Amino acid sequence: MILAGAPGMEVHWQCVSFDQLDTHSLYRLLQLRTQVFVVEQNCPYQDIDGKDFEAWHVLGFQAGELVAVARILPPQQVGTAVSIGRVITHPNARRQGLGVALMQEALFESEKRFPDSRISLDAQAHLAPFYGRFGFVAAGEIYLEDGIEHIMMVKHSHAD
Repeated sequence: MILAGAPGMEVHWQCVSFDQLDTHSLYRLLQLRTQVFVVEQNCPYQDIDGKDFEAWHVLGFQAGELVAVARILPPQQVGTAVSIGRVITHPNARRQGLGVALMQEALFESEKRFPDSRISLDAQAHLAPFYGRFGFVAAGEIYLEDGIEHIMMVKHSHAD
């Protein structure tokens, strides 16, 4: 799927398993996650958590550069939710609508791969209104994770 980003700059989307990531894409993905979640947000935490092996990785490339990523974790068992996380747009590519395009792509890929599952995410609390635009609703109270306020949010499947 190709969506427009900045005027004249198309974003080329891929959704790949861990084993389908080439070493350059993996390096850039981990570099971007560290740049945003650890350095920019001043939050030292263990990003490489062992879950990438089982995940689907949504990658957005603009002019050959990785500008957006998200991670989709499959349901752990029947009846549990798909989880979208590690949602990031590159600092130099923000304010172009990439966050919306990235979430649309992550939802599309989640629903395609796991059509009867609810979708959840652990949102930074200040981003709850953004995720609400996609049908996510709060499913609990605000909690601290790595010193940042988060809230679990759920989007129900078409079957619910």
